[in-house]
Amino acid sequence: MPFQLIFTEAYTLKALRFLKRHPELKRQYAKTLALLEANPHHPSLRLHALSGKHEGVHSVSINLSYRITLELLITDKQIIPINVGDHDAVY
Repeated sequence: MPFQLIFTEAYTLKALRFLKRHPELKRQYAKTLALLEANPHHPSLRLHALSGKHEGVHSVSINLSYRITLELLITDKQIIPINVGDHDAVY
């Protein structure tokens, strides 16, 4: 069973701003979300847990420069994106 992506209004606004600044990443961003929903543990996403002030949050890669941070609720099969941007913006 695939995971369910749950988009908050706050995240949707961040994603729209991100894609407006980086229209060349639109296809890659959509592919990342589709893969995340199908299999969040796929190696190309480089899923990893964060620590410190971001404990409880995970990160996946859109490419080498850009990330999506998210809450990953494995027991409920839900993924809630929190932020999208370059390394400094999301951490």
